[in-house]
Amino acid sequence: SRYVSVLKWLTLSLFAYVGVAFVVHIPWGTVGYNLVVPHITFDGPYITAVVAVLGTTISPYLFFWQAEEEVEEVKERPQAKPLKRAPEQAKPEFQRIQWDTYIGMLISNVVALFIILTTAATLNAHGVTDIQTSSQAAEALRPIAGPFAFFIFALGIIGTGLLALPVLAGSSAYALGETFGWPVGLSRTAGRAKAFYGAIAVATLLGIGLNFSPIDPIKALFWSAVINGVVAVPVMALMMHLSSHRPAMGEFRLQIGLKIVGWLATLVMVAAAIGL
Repeated sequence: SRYVSVLKWLTLSLFAYVGVAFVVHIPWGTVGYNLVVPHITFDGPYITAVVAVLGTTISPYLFFWQAEEEVEEVKERPQAKPLKRAPEQAKPEFQRIQWDTYIGMLISNVVALFIILTTAATLNAHGVTDIQTSSQAAEALRPIAGPFAFFIFALGIIGTGLLALPVLAGSSAYALGETFGWPVGLSRTAGRAKAFYGAIAVATLLGIGLNFSPIDPIKALFWSAVINGVVAVPVMALMMHLSSHRPAMGEFRLQIGLKIVGWLATLVMVAAAIGL
């Protein structure tokens, strides 16, 4: 909790992309039309990019991280009880989780959209389509940040990178821990969850090691998103089945509206993966 209280302020630098979008020339009418009526082509590069975008939006780690953190909060708050023992707490708790999820997804997707628009208007519009380094990507901020573009970009990428470390490495550790029955949780001390923290350490070291390898970091980000888009399909199908299953969920089964939206999203991911 102390870690997040510091790092969340660094992510504000990402809103520089929103500012750039209102400084450079963007044909908003064309953007609005194509958001509603996108130009779709059924070729390899296009479908691969679609899977990558879906893989960054519905990543497998999302199915572990928030759920595990909610469980940890129950353990840390003396007054909180698991809903299985205190179902009367369900409504306010679900409302809190719902708003937390909606607001988080809205902000992240709005920022992502403006990053796409800004990059298209500044780099793609001038023929720069093969970005190989983060310094090239930082050029998209130059219209508003000028000589400070790289400083602003660095704040954003370092801040979100440090924020992502416990999320991505932690999600992998949670998944392994739940699979093999390890004690898990960031609220535990390292001595009480050695395998869990060991998995986080290994994942972090592997990530650091990539910096010293010949692997193109931008391409690595892109292809990891593609892999996420494919891996998410069976996870989504399993989660939809479990959350609709009365023996597993009891009275907390998915409502019909969420069930329809969830299965539609799963089918879209399946279609994209098959197309790839």
